[in-house]
Amino acid sequence: MRFLIHQEGPDMNTVLVVEDSATQRAMMSDLLKEKGLNVTVAKDGVEALEQIQIQCPDLVLLDIVMPRMNGYEFCRRFKSDPKTQKVPVLMCSAKGEEFDRYWGMKQGADAYIAKPFHPADLVGTVKQLLRK
Repeated sequence: MRFLIHQEGPDMNTVLVVEDSATQRAMMSDLLKEKGLNVTVAKDGVEALEQIQIQCPDLVLLDIVMPRMNGYEFCRRFKSDPKTQKVPVLMCSAKGEEFDRYWGMKQGADAYIAKPFHPADLVGTVKQLLRK
């Protein structure tokens, strides 16, 4: 009989999923948890900034179109803070035009994935960014 040991420790990466859609948030969280990552969630940029005060993640998975504070605004603030500027940001949005991608990178995003995405692409990009 084999036992799965649930690890929570310094060697386990934490991803903050910032997404206003409860369905998308749950789907992304489950996908990342299955790959052995710790996941915290926020509904928008304001809540995400509050979460970061409590625990700084190793990576932020960020939607763009959200209430209160959109992903671009959050990314600008997050990347301008010396405490968090080195934390990778992966933008994940239905805004899949080249301009959206360009603008996301201009705000400081480290990578950009358009929705709908293939789960393997999301996980692969997250893992790649965490290795840097």
